[in-house]
Amino acid sequence: MDRDELAAWLRLALTPGVGNGAARRLLAAFGLPQALFAHGEIAWRTCVTGAQARALASLPEGFDNQLEQTWAWLRADAEPARAIVTLADAAYPPALLATEDPPLLLYLLGASRFVAARPFAPPRCLAMVGSRNPTAQGADHARQFARTLRAAGMTIVSGLALGVDAAAHEGALLDAPDPSTPATIAVVGTGLDRVYPKANQELAHRIARHGLLISEYPLGTPPLPANFPKRNRIISGLSQGTLVVEAALQSGSLITARLAAEQGREVFAIPGSIHAPQSRGCHALLRQGAKLVETAQDVLEELRLPSVAAPVSARAEPAPAAHLHQEVLDALGYDPMGLDALVARTGLDAATLQVRLLELELEGRVARLPGGLFQRVGSA
Repeated sequence: MDRDELAAWLRLALTPGVGNGAARRLLAAFGLPQALFAHGEIAWRTCVTGAQARALASLPEGFDNQLEQTWAWLRADAEPARAIVTLADAAYPPALLATEDPPLLLYLLGASRFVAARPFAPPRCLAMVGSRNPTAQGADHARQFARTLRAAGMTIVSGLALGVDAAAHEGALLDAPDPSTPATIAVVGTGLDRVYPKANQELAHRIARHGLLISEYPLGTPPLPANFPKRNRIISGLSQGTLVVEAALQSGSLITARLAAEQGREVFAIPGSIHAPQSRGCHALLRQGAKLVETAQDVLEELRLPSVAAPVSARAEPAPAAHLHQEVLDALGYDPMGLDALVARTGLDAATLQVRLLELELEGRVARLPGGLFQRVGSA
């Protein structure tokens, strides 16, 4: 993409009041943006409103600075690689192009072999989304499902948010990278010159080395609340299906699931405790027809993909005396539980039980939750 071509695409994308739908009508009528801007208001009015035509007639506010910043960003000769993919580019993923509202421009940041691919996103992608405040079990599910599905050759797509999103990206990055496809794709709600939330900065750098970060927003865009629900259509649109790990009833993850269903993609949900607020969104999806998932194999079978052996957990093997703790794990089950309830279930005194819980916590088999609750982690 040369500078003049970039300028025309940016001008179209940044013109206020001209959304993706109007831009696509103009492109269909006049061709590429450079040809489009060779015409004038009278011609444009055949496709858009008078107000939109008037807006197109002048440069967007701050356009020159945005063009300079974007051109300099594109020309930076360093890893991670950068690119801007337009609707007219062969690198644009067909799955996303087929959705109702494909972005006009996509900014890419990542390993050069993936940025340069045609198309940049592989066909076997799975979106994984969920709560920003997951239970310990939910975060572990996200990490292990992503790891196993990545081992089966899938690219994990998520939104770089705290909680389930971050755990899914981390799970996809756990094992040695496959150089042929991105391990994970993060679709963000800011410009690619910033990372939000800051807590995920190191994770974003790892994704850029072994996968891709994508945004439809111009450089410098801050984390505006309205951007995050909007970017969810890209997460689902890139993917064959969307797996919701944990979600409250008002979770943004349910927006992603709804968009996936509207795009004709599969929707999967992991059931949880009837007492956990983070499971109610998943249960609502299951009542609406989402596929119930208990193992990664369930996802692979539904998508008609080959199965794969689950990766060996990075967690250390239990010590020989671990069977001494089994009664505590059995009593704990998989729901959060307080110390008094565990005392009643096990018959152990509180002091002995606290010692065993501490040992299990140090082994990574039990997590301590707010409010004095404990929860079993993983399938141990």
